[in-house]
Amino acid sequence: QVRLVESGGGLVQPGGSLRLSCAASRSIFSIYDMGWYRQAPGKQRDLVARITSSGRTNYADSVKGRFTISRDNAENTVYLQMNSLKPEDTAVYYCNTRGKLVSRQDFDSWGQGTQVTVSS
Repeated sequence: QVRLVESGGGLVQPGGSLRLSCAASRSIFSIYDMGWYRQAPGKQRDLVARITSSGRTNYADSVKGRFTISRDNAENTVYLQMNSLKPEDTAVYYCNTRGKLVSRQDFDSWGQGTQVTVSS
């Protein structure tokens, strides 16, 4: 499987911004799509945003207009720019990547999660 290294979480005040990064660290032949999910305490893990290899994106309704997902195909890295953060955005954010290894084996990998806390 592919190891995903996440960074960028932390504590921010309401209305503030954070940028999450997720880098895939293994030889990859191709990536189908990359995405971010989040899980708040006592709740299920939900999609925040995904981006395909061609750049097509989709977002959860709750983050549209505030979050932007982007990717660097050359570095196998996906970013999530989060603006106008709200307390309800507080959660552990997980990166997910699906694709094909150099060996042509398919993979579907998750990062370890990074905590985002929005509080005054």
